[in-house]
Amino acid sequence: MLPAQSLKSKLLAQIALASLVLVILFSTILYNVIKTSIYEETNEQLLKQAAYIAKNATLHPKNSLDSYLKNTLGISVSLIPKPRYINEPTIVKTKEHGKTYLTLYYPYNFQEQTFLMLKKDVSSIEAFLKKLLRYIIFTNIVTFILVIALAYLLSSSITYYIKKLTNKLSKLNEQMLKPIKVRDLPSEFQPLAKSINMLINKIQTYVKYQKELFIGIAHELKTPLAVMKLKNEVTLLKKRTPEEYIQTIKLNIQTINELNKMIENVLKIGRQEGDQFEPPVEMDIIEYLKEKSKNYALLAESEGKRLLVNLQPKSYILSIQPTLLNHIIQNFIQNAIKFTKEGGTIELRSTPMSNGIKIEVIDEGPGIEEGKDLFAPFKRSGKQSGVGLGLFLAKSAADAMGASITIKNRKDGKGAVATLILPSKMVCPLC
Repeated sequence: MLPAQSLKSKLLAQIALASLVLVILFSTILYNVIKTSIYEETNEQLLKQAAYIAKNATLHPKNSLDSYLKNTLGISVSLIPKPRYINEPTIVKTKEHGKTYLTLYYPYNFQEQTFLMLKKDVSSIEAFLKKLLRYIIFTNIVTFILVIALAYLLSSSITYYIKKLTNKLSKLNEQMLKPIKVRDLPSEFQPLAKSINMLINKIQTYVKYQKELFIGIAHELKTPLAVMKLKNEVTLLKKRTPEEYIQTIKLNIQTINELNKMIENVLKIGRQEGDQFEPPVEMDIIEYLKEKSKNYALLAESEGKRLLVNLQPKSYILSIQPTLLNHIIQNFIQNAIKFTKEGGTIELRSTPMSNGIKIEVIDEGPGIEEGKDLFAPFKRSGKQSGVGLGLFLAKSAADAMGASITIKNRKDGKGAVATLILPSKMVCPLC
């Protein structure tokens, strides 16, 4: 027996109900059309026969053509006084002694107020209609059974792939993140399977980075704490001068400040996860970048560098989460300023694409180490200071918005290019 709330049972019930209604409706219409057609033709014959008799036969109440017409036309004819309330040709259906008759009252002599009464036995027609009704009911039952069987097969074939996807998803865990074979599914289910595979890929990346993040946090905290402990222990081994104690305390404070900076960056990860649920805002990306570039230009000038802004097209409207976008652009700009030598130039550039817009930040730094996963947590490039969480946060923000980011060396070898591609239709959770 099918579960009451299963999709298969609901689909089967809906198809069965719809089929039953259609079969009953069609059969009722068909039966009534046939019945009406037969009786209309019979009524028309009676009217024609009555008109012919009234025109060509001479009748009076004591005269009857009953025996002759019964043998030739299967009707009985008699002349009767005008019935009450009947002024025009009228056909009445009656039953007598188990038989069904059609009785036609037809005006005959207006002056004498007489009518022809034609009576025709239609029991054979009634018998035929009853037989036809039984055939229709039997055919309906057979048709309904076949429809139920077909509906069952159809619902089974549809729910088979749904069950397949459900079973696949129910078995997913951190150790069993295997993608779905899209080619094995019907074309209607392939977009869903592709979306699930994209989600699985994001989960795999997230789990991988989370593991690296936790290991990195433990390592980054353990090392400076161990150094602090060792310095303090060495300092306490023997009596020191006040200057040496002060120097040790200063070193401890410097290490504590570095730890605070790292903890602050780790807290940013938690805050950014909350930003992923920020309601999207329809905004002009070009105007947003122009406004932000003013602050970035001041930051670059303060370090003896120049920011060049080249934004195309003039306007590009997009529904996006501005806080997440700011995380990415700000990180790109800060890294570009950090790695560009004094007197160098950083370029902020945007270019329209067929399916979105591309935003690039181009620096004049030493470039990146090819093959290194720069988006993993605590990954640092070059000898510049930093915790190594900036690009990890930028990548997380891009994934949350459905955007993509890359960092590559310039073709001329004079720096790196950080690229953000925003699709025209963002797939953020709230878009």
